[in-house]
Amino acid sequence: MKRWLLLIAAVVLLILIIGGVKGYGTFKMFQGFAAKGPPKFTVSTTKAAYQDWLPQLGAVGSLRAERGADLSAEVDGIVDTINFSSGDNVKAGQTLLRLRAADDVAHLESLRATAALAETNYKRDKAQFEAEAISQATLDSDAATLRSAKAQVAEQDALVAKKIVRAPFAGQIGIRAVDLGQYLAAGTKIVTLQQLDPIFVDFSVPQQSLGQVHVGQKVAVTADVLPDKDFAGEITALDPQVDTDTRNVTVRATIKNPARKLLPGMYANVSVEVGAPVRYLTLPQTAVAYNPYGATVYLVVPQGSDAAPNSQPGATRTPSAPADADGAANLVAQQVFVTTGTTRGDQVAILKGVNEGDEVVTSGQIKLRNGALVTVNNSVQPSDDPNPNPQEH
Repeated sequence: MKRWLLLIAAVVLLILIIGGVKGYGTFKMFQGFAAKGPPKFTVSTTKAAYQDWLPQLGAVGSLRAERGADLSAEVDGIVDTINFSSGDNVKAGQTLLRLRAADDVAHLESLRATAALAETNYKRDKAQFEAEAISQATLDSDAATLRSAKAQVAEQDALVAKKIVRAPFAGQIGIRAVDLGQYLAAGTKIVTLQQLDPIFVDFSVPQQSLGQVHVGQKVAVTADVLPDKDFAGEITALDPQVDTDTRNVTVRATIKNPARKLLPGMYANVSVEVGAPVRYLTLPQTAVAYNPYGATVYLVVPQGSDAAPNSQPGATRTPSAPADADGAANLVAQQVFVTTGTTRGDQVAILKGVNEGDEVVTSGQIKLRNGALVTVNNSVQPSDDPNPNPQEH
């Protein structure tokens, strides 16, 4: 019996020793956590600053040539000569293509000979009529024959002219769609001709914005072909009716295109200047969080300060804590409600809730709570571009 008691006592002593060691380790671990203080969250920040915004009306438009046409022949025929190359610049009236017209020209010469004979007969009979050698009816018949012959000459001359395709205006030729010797039916496309400078951009604005738009207003156009370049122009026409399906009004602006980089059919982003510059306190849109209670941002302030007078209702100020190891004051996140205004690209105007120079969290706020300790790392910042362009990869 005594042996069993000694064995039990040894086991209990061993358990107490092991429990003491584990407890001491846990105690030291909690002491280490306490020494480190509350956890810190890494965020990026920016300073709230004023910027001058030029009020603009934005739209997506479609480019079209000031003059543009797909050229074709009015009559059937065999392609005899082609007097242009794809991509050429041509002048108004320049001959581009001829259809085979030998038979038509020969018939034209025959009709001209007939007309010449009719004119000779008319002049001879007119002289005889003045000498009272023939009747008035005979002279009238000769006159009718002469007019008919001249009309046939004009008709055949017009037919021969239709065998020649000329440039109706100056511009740039597209890619040739026919070949020598090809039979060409009337209306078949030969080539496209486009006048590219200046060029039109057509876009739509809602009817409620119609009062802000007028002829002569300046516009700026950007296209993905040259994302970093603005093309200047002005509004030259407004459609006199509102589309009953969309309640939009079509607007046309004329854009300078000396380098011919803008081409018909492209889409373009259009900005219309609609007022004088307005000064706004701005932040990146990523800084603002929207919820059913309103829009909020996080300010970064020294721990224990009263830098956020409009903080969330019920929030309590975090008590003072020791400074960092290097002696710098700890920074905390302080949530405040803001009133937002208009947006421009990646930026949003702040009408109320933030002051100029306030340090505002721009990323990492999803993990924050009011009063959380933060560390600022601005090596990577979210976009704050007033005119962002999609990046293709």
